Amino acid sequence: MSRRHIVFPCGEDWLAGTIDMAPGSSGLLIVSGGGEVRSGPAGHYAALAGRLAAAGYPVFRFDRRGVGDSVGTNGGFRSAGPDIATAAAAFRAEAPSVKRLIAWGNCDGASALMLDSGAGMDGLVLSNPWVLEDDAELPVPRAVRQRYGAKLRNPQEILRLLTGKVNVAGLAKGLVHAMRPRPAPTSLAGEMAAGLARFHGAKRILIATRDRTAQHFTASWPPGDACVIHFDSASHGWIEPPDRDFLFQHLLEALKG
Repeated sequence: MSRRHIVFPCGEDWLAGTIDMAPGSSGLLIVSGGGEVRSGPAGHYAALAGRLAAAGYPVFRFDRRGVGDSVGTNGGFRSAGPDIATAAAAFRAEAPSVKRLIAWGNCDGASALMLDSGAGMDGLVLSNPWVLEDDAELPVPRAVRQRYGAKLRNPQEILRLLTGKVNVAGLAKGLVHAMRPRPAPTSLAGEMAAGLARFHGAKRILIATRDRTAQHFTASWPPGDACVIHFDSASHGWIEPPDRDFLFQHLLEALKG
């Protein structure tokens, strides 16, 4: 396994990328979310790339325009399509043995891939996708509704309420918030669903069930989607050891096909 750093053009700008070489014919393109640099939080993506390369699969990471070592203006995930396309082309040029390309996107990196109908990839692993519009009201996460519902069914909680050990005003405010009807999907979630429906390759959506971004996605996404896989975690970026192992196993399965 060897690691090389490259630069490649994206329109009039230049993007920075890192490739971990391996002999496999399936490769992973990592699409970071938000303003995350290609090494990821606490170097997690770099460590993940090394681990997958050691398992035999090449991995390519890149900074989109205006992020990290790449020049240009960061226009957000809605304008990331050309960045992803040029990164995929650079990956194939650097690793011509790669015949099958899988992309993993986290947060709005997942959203960008969904909006672009997979961006020409052969398979997708999407995690904790971002579905909120800038001006959208935050939906009530399912976990909040479940928590208050459990309180109302718990005799001990009712006893605490009757004996004055519960802040009644705070409870009432929380109940009103939690019992609101399930919010209608945001227009962004609808666009993402439509984009993903046009993708015909293998796909899976990984959800950290206690992550707020993931909860908002679940609240806005059609229930019962067989592609959605839940994991009991609050880690948005899959940082803790159990989270890293969960993510690694799913990426490995996707690469094996």
